[in-house]
Amino acid sequence: MSGDTKNRTARRPPAAPAPLEKRHLASRLLWVTIGLAAILAALLGVLLPLLPTTPFVLVAAFAFARSSSRLHRWLHNHALFGRLIENWSRYGAISLPAKTAGIVSMAAVFGLSLAFGASTVVLVVQALVLSLSAAFIVTRPLPPRQ
Repeated sequence: MSGDTKNRTARRPPAAPAPLEKRHLASRLLWVTIGLAAILAALLGVLLPLLPTTPFVLVAAFAFARSSSRLHRWLHNHALFGRLIENWSRYGAISLPAKTAGIVSMAAVFGLSLAFGASTVVLVVQALVLSLSAAFIVTRPLPPRQ
């Protein structure tokens, strides 16, 4: 065996990984940032009738579960958002008021697009996406009465 072949088959020691604490901290900061941004969007959704609240709250719950037990508990115990998260996580359910708000918001967005003269391509894509979203919402069960 020549020295050249021996060098090609020799294993190099693996590179040292980044310290676990730094990776963990960076990951947690990213998830907290995503969660806070989602909560901000959800709060805007409470105030603005055309912005959905539910998906942003669920994203925030997902992000906080991976980053901060304190923020996760706060969100689950929140007077406005807690029930929504509980219904989804326990039953995969959406309440009738949330379903109604979602469908009405989607119809309003499409109506505004029509009123402002959006292009046909935009209207077709929007109609497809909103229809599929509405079908998903409508087919989710209602939570049990509590």
